[in-house]
Amino acid sequence: MTKQQAIKLLKEKYLSNMKEDSELFVGVELEFPIVETNGNKTNIEVTKNLFRILANLSDFEVEKIDDNQNPIQLIHCSSKDRILFELSYNTIEFAFERARSINEVAKRFEDYLKIIQPILQENNHEIQGHGIHPLWKENDNSPVKIERYKMLMAFLAMNGTGMKTHSYPSYGAFICGNQVQLDVRRDNYIRIINAFNKIEAAKAYLFSNSEFSAEAWDTKIARDIFWEESLHGYYKENVGIYPKDYQSEEEFFNNLAKTAIFTATRGGKSYYFKPIRVEDYLDQKEITAYTADGNEKIIKPVKEDLKQHRSYQFQDLTARGTVEFRSVCTQPLETTFAPIAFELGLFVELEKLENYLEDSSFFKNEEQDYRKLRKKYSKKILSKEEKEAIQSFSKDLLDIAEAGLMKRGYKEEKFLTLPKN
Repeated sequence: MTKQQAIKLLKEKYLSNMKEDSELFVGVELEFPIVETNGNKTNIEVTKNLFRILANLSDFEVEKIDDNQNPIQLIHCSSKDRILFELSYNTIEFAFERARSINEVAKRFEDYLKIIQPILQENNHEIQGHGIHPLWKENDNSPVKIERYKMLMAFLAMNGTGMKTHSYPSYGAFICGNQVQLDVRRDNYIRIINAFNKIEAAKAYLFSNSEFSAEAWDTKIARDIFWEESLHGYYKENVGIYPKDYQSEEEFFNNLAKTAIFTATRGGKSYYFKPIRVEDYLDQKEITAYTADGNEKIIKPVKEDLKQHRSYQFQDLTARGTVEFRSVCTQPLETTFAPIAFELGLFVELEKLENYLEDSSFFKNEEQDYRKLRKKYSKKILSKEEKEAIQSFSKDLLDIAEAGLMKRGYKEEKFLTLPKN
């Protein structure tokens, strides 16, 4: 199996659902910690009971249960929004059905909170807006009891890979993100990925919300370190910022072929293994794989395994014909939709954004290493010069985003917030 054949399979997965002239929909996913308000660990019996109560309301149906028959994913009957546990019983995710405007999503989110918060508050718990669960250390961070999540946690704790990872393999149980998917076309997805890749420094400055006090990491976005220095970052192409601008579709897929495969399904069971680059995967004669319980099995790679491929870049091309913007921490509740408005507004004004970035003084004064720039501007303390540079850059981007939102005519610009001082 040649690299070109692997690329062909990736193209089938990621390009087949792209529409040539699609209407723009907004797909929002929000993750939040459920926090015990007196400073104690989250009581997972309280969180499981929340899902039982919701499941008994006429508006919701149970879509998935765990190994102990607890509901872990609910679907709202009319909107088709999903509410689920995100990897652990301490974090909740709202996966909204695509909508035409942010207003629709914000209204539904507000409605859900009006139901959920009082239920949790009866037992001194509530949903809060943090990129890291504030009581991660005290919590039971074991995975939701389904095979997929147990396998994922076991993979992240895997030894003997030769990679020096951080000491928090269960990080997925306590980090939370704010994500949006927007419809792309074959003729614009590379442009969108390139443009948004360039502005990660501003997004780091505007929306960082995941400081981690247990380590002396000089960053307000510890989520980046959790991803990059875990087994998901075994190959640097697999996570975070793209290393360069892409000049063509071929160049993009050449890079995607360097991302990792680490899981496969056999006989209905999920297995994990040491990450293998997509371009090398089908050349393996056999792979030593493991179940979530640690049982070993030798498997032979097959083409169908590539259907399970996913990478974790900040601008992630999905198999749904969308680009998912993944770099933003969960925000304080009152500004939940600020980054989504920012991304949507810039997306609408793509050409204006590209022209601005082409001539931006920010890049004339900085080396164009987008990874380094994001790290630089997510530091806890910036110099006066750094602060002035990033504030000016961010303000210009906010202005472009606002123009894009106003052009849409849904009054979504009200969700935009000003940069921090």
